[in-house]
Amino acid sequence: MALEITDGNIKEILNSGKPVVIDFWAEWCGPCRMVGPIVEELAKEYEGKVVIGKMDVDENTETPTIYGIRNIPTILFFKDGQVADKQIGATQKAALAAKIEALL
Repeated sequence: MALEITDGNIKEILNSGKPVVIDFWAEWCGPCRMVGPIVEELAKEYEGKVVIGKMDVDENTETPTIYGIRNIPTILFFKDGQVADKQIGATQKAALAAKIEALL
């Protein structure tokens, strides 16, 4: 299951030593609801290798501002605590899996 990431725990997660994938989303966002189940599947498939989580942009405003999140869904891919790649908008599972594989 995808981890719930908040403004309060993101630093700890980014310093986990593993690649991190964060889905920035909101309850009211239609495309986010399309991407959500894909993110959950990937979280199960990459468990133990990659930290995959979701951040609700309505409940957490500091982190999306820091990373310039203007559209959702936006998925950021982190390696060594730095943004290595991003996906803006809904996409297919294979595209997200390829970006995750590039982090490993």
